Amino acid sequence: MLKPKALRPGDRLAIVAPASGFDRSEFEHGLAELRALGFEPVYDERVFDRLGYVAGEASARAEAFRMAWLDPDIAGLVGARGGYGSVHLLPWLPPSELQQSPKVFLGYSDLTSVLVHLTTGCGVVGFHGPTVVGGLSKGEGAYDRESLKRVTMIAEPLGELSPDSLETVNTGEATGTLLGGTLTQLVASLGTPYAFAPQKPFLLFIDEIGERPYRLDRMLTQLRLSGLLSAASGIIWGELPRCDEPAGEPTARATAADLLADFRGPVVFGFPSGHTRGSAITLPLGVRARLSAEGKPRLVLEEAAVS
Repeated sequence: MLKPKALRPGDRLAIVAPASGFDRSEFEHGLAELRALGFEPVYDERVFDRLGYVAGEASARAEAFRMAWLDPDIAGLVGARGGYGSVHLLPWLPPSELQQSPKVFLGYSDLTSVLVHLTTGCGVVGFHGPTVVGGLSKGEGAYDRESLKRVTMIAEPLGELSPDSLETVNTGEATGTLLGGTLTQLVASLGTPYAFAPQKPFLLFIDEIGERPYRLDRMLTQLRLSGLLSAASGIIWGELPRCDEPAGEPTARATAADLLADFRGPVVFGFPSGHTRGSAITLPLGVRARLSAEGKPRLVLEEAAVS
């Protein structure tokens, strides 16, 4: 996997909008947070374009992304928000360009489409972390500042992550490349030239929000029938907020446990990255990792950036 150069204080970060539009005041709050972290946020005025439910024409969104990625004065890219539309960009993002100058790309939710393209399509490490409007604009209560800085600014192994919310579903220990993202986007990629197609061994991280248990069942069953589930060496579920049935039962956790009762490997639930109920940890995708579900569950990660 190709790793980006570690970010440094004062670096210029380009704000890109691959998916939906956003509230301008929240956008400004997010920029202020990036400045507080020591970065200089910059953006093309096309970031404010609107076309129905997406942030402008697909070709323009892709061109803004490409220009930022290829600009030697830009150290990294941060997604403005999720929503929908990132998949539109993929035909305009050739692997040869993304591979020639790996950079930090930070995002989650619908931006999983870009993260999958980077990691399994191009062999470039990506970062499942806060967007400008989804996390950064809300301050430290919505994202974990320490993990964001550690994975993007320090060219050393991240080490052990064992958040209090993490629970063991199936015991065991496994290693592999950490890959994944929002379940909806992972499933939607299948059967396309930009499919989520990890090489073994890999650890599968699954994030989601607002999908009721039967929908989680449907999407996980599709991953199972595609062969991806059996290829994974371990599975890390996110917190899955608002995924329980409105009446309370069944819960998302119980559904995940039932569907993976026969999975031959460790399974944990409740890793706070992406859609969370509190402070979201930034996870590097495409790095080697070890998942231990013996005793207190934990995830151990190598470095995600180089000096």
